[in-house]
Amino acid sequence: MLALSSAPFAYAQKADSSARYVNPQNLPKPNGYSHAVEVSAGRTLYVSGQLPLDKDGNLVGNGDFAAQAGQVFANLKTALEASGATFKDVVKLNMFVTDMDQLKALREARDKYIDSRNPPASTLVEVKRFVKEGAMVEIDAIAVVPERSLR
Repeated sequence: MLALSSAPFAYAQKADSSARYVNPQNLPKPNGYSHAVEVSAGRTLYVSGQLPLDKDGNLVGNGDFAAQAGQVFANLKTALEASGATFKDVVKLNMFVTDMDQLKALREARDKYIDSRNPPASTLVEVKRFVKEGAMVEIDAIAVVPERSLR
């Protein structure tokens, strides 16, 4: 059996969701992410890392981080919708960038898609390069679609 800490914590739960967003008071206040997301039921969807590519595989926004971040989130949205999910179902984002100085542009693109009141748990890592030459950002996602959304 897993022992849970007795430390105080703040959490939020959407009325139409099986996810609970947990932010322990003994951790720093998160900025645009949740420390943990607890999911009690649903269909789990793993979305592969999306690069800033159009439907033909061409790089979008060569040299323009904001354009690339926007394309990556649009690609994630397309993949989620194809599986019957939305960004409201996303519980985890793993974000990889080649330049951490682009954090503001990344957050601006992200905040157009995620629920900023209950943001997903997130990881951000700076990397040297991606498989597609010129790409500056790649993001993968985990979503949990509530049972009521199952077909």
